Amino acid sequence: MDVLSYTLYNNITVWDVLIFTVVVLTAVVVARAVRLNLKKALSDKIPRSELDILLKIIYYGIIAIAVVSALPHLGINLSGLLVAGGIAGLVIGFASQSVVSNLVSGLFLMIERPIRIGDQISVGDIAGFVEDVHILSTIVRTYDGVYIRVPNERVFTSNIINYVANVARRFEYTVGISYSSDAERAIEIIRRIVDEHPFALRNPEPAIFVDSLGDSSVNIVVRIWAPSAVWYSVKMELLWKIKKALEAEGIEIPFPQRVVWFANEGGAKIESGENVPAREDGRNNA
Repeated sequence: MDVLSYTLYNNITVWDVLIFTVVVLTAVVVARAVRLNLKKALSDKIPRSELDILLKIIYYGIIAIAVVSALPHLGINLSGLLVAGGIAGLVIGFASQSVVSNLVSGLFLMIERPIRIGDQISVGDIAGFVEDVHILSTIVRTYDGVYIRVPNERVFTSNIINYVANVARRFEYTVGISYSSDAERAIEIIRRIVDEHPFALRNPEPAIFVDSLGDSSVNIVVRIWAPSAVWYSVKMELLWKIKKALEAEGIEIPFPQRVVWFANEGGAKIESGENVPAREDGRNNA
């Protein structure tokens, strides 16, 4: 008698048991290979605790799929189980679709890495420092110290502005000087102040030029590049230094002024308890 066709129990043959065993052992080998490769690929992208959980889910998931696929060889009818499991899966799927979406988005964020811990980002109306990137959510510390948990689905599907992804960042001033001041001299002073600052980059070089002629000022645009890590402090410091240097050199920074004429019929306009003499054309100054 053929040993492989020998019936053990309930029409289950040695061949059926052998197939079941081979399928399960193959699944174990494949699961270990997948776990090892994922561990090498994601070890520097996902925190250790979260990576261990993810690897276990994948490892046992592969084995579970193999066992379920091989159970019919042991005479176990899965039709009823599959129907019940399908209904339960639909219910669970609808209930946890946001969780699954956040999980998948978190995996893509960790693989693609558009943001890193410590980056300054803006996602929608939330801006601040990235404190941590979890499987389901990203933690952002706003500039006023508030911690916000942002679901990974929102992060992944939104336009992410990363302020420090580039090593350098540009900022810009518009400095207005009076029409009576020397614009060329003002540009020289501003350029000297910028060149003296240790964090104002030479490449890309700063741009300083007259941009427009305003109602009460000649407007000089100043564009400066600085390292992203110190961008804001450099911007604040240079603006104050430019103001002080222009004032020290006698360059006037005007404020908006308006001349208002009041018309009358040759009479006098009373202002602050004094008579303001009328002009010959019948108008008074104020």
